[in-house]
Amino acid sequence: MLNPKEILTASDDEIADAVQYGNPLVLRGLLYQLTGDESLRDLPVGSVPTGFRGETPAITDDGAIAKVRERAAAYLRNWRDAGAPELQIGPFERLPVAMELALGAAIPEPEREMWIEQLALDPMVRGLDWSRRPDRARLESFHVIVIGAGMSGLNVAAQLKRAGIPFTVLEKNAAVGGTWHENRYPGARVDSPSRTYFNAFSTDFELPGGYCPQHVNERYFNWVADRFDLRDNIAFNTEVRSMQWDEASAMWSVEVQCPNGVQFLHANVVMPCVGFLNRPNVPDIQGAETFAGPQFHTARWPQDLDLSGKRVAVIGSGATSYQMMPVLSKQSAHTTLFMRTPRWCVETPGYLKPFAPQITWLDRNFPFLVNFNRLAASWRARPEALMGQISLDEEGHASADNERMRDYCLGLLQRKFADRQDLLAKMRPELPPMSSRPIVVDSDDNVYDALLHDEVSLVTEPIERITAQGVQTADGSLHEADIIVYATGFRANDYLWPMDIRGLGGRSLADLWSKDGARAYIGTMLPGFPNLFVIYGPNMNPFGTGLSVTDLQEMQTRFALKCIEQLVAGEHRQVDVTHEAYERFNAELDRRHAGMVYTDPRITNYYLNEFGRCTVNSGFDVRLMWNWLRDPSGPADQTSEGWDIARPHFGADLELA
Repeated sequence: MLNPKEILTASDDEIADAVQYGNPLVLRGLLYQLTGDESLRDLPVGSVPTGFRGETPAITDDGAIAKVRERAAAYLRNWRDAGAPELQIGPFERLPVAMELALGAAIPEPEREMWIEQLALDPMVRGLDWSRRPDRARLESFHVIVIGAGMSGLNVAAQLKRAGIPFTVLEKNAAVGGTWHENRYPGARVDSPSRTYFNAFSTDFELPGGYCPQHVNERYFNWVADRFDLRDNIAFNTEVRSMQWDEASAMWSVEVQCPNGVQFLHANVVMPCVGFLNRPNVPDIQGAETFAGPQFHTARWPQDLDLSGKRVAVIGSGATSYQMMPVLSKQSAHTTLFMRTPRWCVETPGYLKPFAPQITWLDRNFPFLVNFNRLAASWRARPEALMGQISLDEEGHASADNERMRDYCLGLLQRKFADRQDLLAKMRPELPPMSSRPIVVDSDDNVYDALLHDEVSLVTEPIERITAQGVQTADGSLHEADIIVYATGFRANDYLWPMDIRGLGGRSLADLWSKDGARAYIGTMLPGFPNLFVIYGPNMNPFGTGLSVTDLQEMQTRFALKCIEQLVAGEHRQVDVTHEAYERFNAELDRRHAGMVYTDPRITNYYLNEFGRCTVNSGFDVRLMWNWLRDPSGPADQTSEGWDIARPHFGADLELA
């Protein structure tokens, strides 16, 4: 994203102003890497409070801050005056120290490589570099089908194209973007930092803010499709109906519904990239068919819907409805929120605000600053900073970290509803934070503020039925509405539904999962279903276990590509995971989940399926996941942590044939 022409015309004052907006700690590490200035290592580092997460390292001394900013400004002035030549990052040997200086913390040597990947100096670092050149004819006859052109599918497609592996992406919609194409409801935006939500190859995409709204996210995925020239490989308006493994040919036969009718495609490998938040969950409420006005799920929000003068009923109280309420309360005549269970909200100052212009200027003009900012954002999501929040203590109670989070969230509630004890009582959850996904909210414009409006109502009585005029609750009250919005989430536990998938011997995936729901081996492979790599499959949501969902998807993609390398260059036909390995991995996963707050039996959200099991969240420290998914063809270190749980190597848990 560097723009040398822009820096060439920047004045000294403009540069001096811009560096005031850079994080001094991050600038220190980057400047050390670029210049080797040893005096930067001696600057004092203090800390600043960061809510319930305690203290975060920071340069707080005024003199030290001034020194870093002056060095940063001088570096940019000198680079400008030299004509802004192309720069290299500097000696690789210096990088570990530079990273630690940027973070104000030591990076343990065993995980250093993972954090270097997070820097994204190599934007395709989680792709495939062939260890040996494949036979050209064999490679050209090989084919991969990718299902879905959302976040994970586009990443897979970009990496396949880079590796030269033929592929086709099947997308049920008319455009790319997945969930960010479908979910256009007012207020939709990410709830994790955009610097880490977007891919490692995203450093050239300019971020307008810390938490990007829907239209920016959709624009990003279109940027990916265009940047890597993927559109010719995507079959739009094409939905997979079924898949059947043919043992004789070692190929998948894939039945699709497309504009030309039903067709059958064939592939050596299939990679479903459909996620688990893609099939709307619409409740079956008595009388819904009699309602006189429009009614729809939030993932099917009508284009150009005018809410002015309308009475809107919102059914559901998850992240979607909490995001919508501040917007709907300003656009409609009256908004009624029907809530069964309140959620904890995490106050995040500036959540709705764009970056200051100086921040985006620095992103465009300071070499490698985007990379170091990405590293810093990733470090804030390291396992040590998060896992205490999802854990139970030795007595089975919420941990001290979780209690601190609860107190922080409760503080916002009490402050907003200081004069409305009735709303405070209704909006205060009974279960601890992290028993459901906490909802990131802005300090000054959130669902609590919306509920204080005169034209907003909160209803906690159970819904009895829907009539032509509105929603009737169990107490007999009729809440009149012109529009009903179902903010009722998705069929999150119905992985890969409604596709009918059949593997070896014709066994269905439904049969494999009939005992207690969806499972997978490291979220990626299924025994008896060769050459099937599920990206963002069961138990791959890194909820409180470190890094972002995008990072895990990239790790899975690299793992799958290295398996594909063996099928092409190694001249094997299929790769599968043993059933014993699948059972061993999931037994340990279930054991670890038993120590998490989100498996409380009182939970009624998608974190527990109908069998009382969590099929969504990872449960494993991301450093374990990174190590497991690094290289199935690499040396199998039987002394490595996690070897007793998973041995994802050819000849161990993985079988080639």
